[in-house]
Amino acid sequence: MVVDRRSFTLAAIVTLAQSFAPASCAPAKEARSVPPTGLWKTFRARFLDQSGRIVDTGNNRISHSEGQGYGLILAAIHGDHDGFEAIAKWTEANLARGDVALHSWKFDPSAAVPVADINNATDGDMLIAWGLAKGGQRWNNAAHLARSAAIREAIRTKLVVQRHGFDALLPGLEGFVRPDTLLLNPSYFVWPALDVFAQLDGASTWKPVIESCANILRQARFGAYDLPCDWVELLGPDMIAPSKVNPPRFGYDAIRVPLYAVAAKRANLVEGATKYWRDLVKTKAQIPAWIDVYTGETANYPLSNGGKAVVARVTGTSAPAGLDTDYFSAVLQMFAHDVR
Repeated sequence: MVVDRRSFTLAAIVTLAQSFAPASCAPAKEARSVPPTGLWKTFRARFLDQSGRIVDTGNNRISHSEGQGYGLILAAIHGDHDGFEAIAKWTEANLARGDVALHSWKFDPSAAVPVADINNATDGDMLIAWGLAKGGQRWNNAAHLARSAAIREAIRTKLVVQRHGFDALLPGLEGFVRPDTLLLNPSYFVWPALDVFAQLDGASTWKPVIESCANILRQARFGAYDLPCDWVELLGPDMIAPSKVNPPRFGYDAIRVPLYAVAAKRANLVEGATKYWRDLVKTKAQIPAWIDVYTGETANYPLSNGGKAVVARVTGTSAPAGLDTDYFSAVLQMFAHDVR
C-alpha cells in the first residue's frame, strides 16, 4: 500500500489511532516533560543534537533509523517529552519514505544527497514503531499511535516472507531474498518490540512471525558454544547456516540477540551465549569483541563497555559505571540498563 502521510487530516489520524489502540492504552495525561537526569541526561547531551538527530559518533557522525528508534524508546522511558518530539519530527522529516510506511536506514549529513539509499533496516523500523507506541501511550498522542500502527502493518505485510515453513522477518525490503536462500539477521528480531506489537494488534496477528523468529533462533546456534551469528542463511526446512558472505561471528550485531531475548524473558533462546559469557566472567578472562563460531578464533581486543553492559544484564553481574563516548556502545549500555 502506498502511504502518503501528507494526506492525513488530524481527524483521520485520531480515528485511525483509536481503531488500533485499546482503551487500556490511554493513560491519564502527565507533566509534558521530565528534566533529563542520570545516564539519559548524559546520553542526550552527547548524542542528540538540537534538530532531533541521534548522532553515531563512531561512524562518521551519520544517523540511522536504528538510532532514532533507540532515542524514541529511551526518551519515552525517561519521560522526556521535548526530546521525544524532536526525535520523532526529525525522523519523519528526514527518513520517512513516501511509498510505504517505513524509513530509509541512513542519513549522512556530509553527503550531497544525505539519504542516497532509500532501503530500510527492519530493526530500525521496529524500534521506531515501538518507540512511537510507547510515547503515544505515555502522552496520549493519537498521531504517534497512528504512525506506529502504520509502520507495524508495513513490517508485517512487506517484510515477512513465507519460506520453508517459516514466516521469516527480512532485514530490509531489498537485497535479502535470493533464489536459493534468505539472508537473515537474528539481531533484527527485537523481542520486546514484537511483544508490544502483539499486545497492540492482537496476539494472532504476530503469532506466525514470533513463532518463526523463535524457531530460527533455536536452530541458528553454532559451534562448540551454541552461539548465534551476526548473519545467517535460511536454506531449507530446518536448514540454517552462517552466511557465506559475512564472517561467521558472534559479534557486533549478534551481541544484541541475548540482550533482546533476556529483556523479553526469553532467556531459553540464548542459553549457549549466556553460558559462554558466564564462564568467562567466572574465570575473569577477557571477553572478546567477537568469536568465530566455527574455528573459535577471537578478536584480540575486548568488548566495549556497551558489550560488557549486555554481558552484565544477561549474566546478572555488575556493569561498567559511566557512559561510553561511542554511540553504539552507549546505546547498548542504556538499553541494558533501562529496558525491563
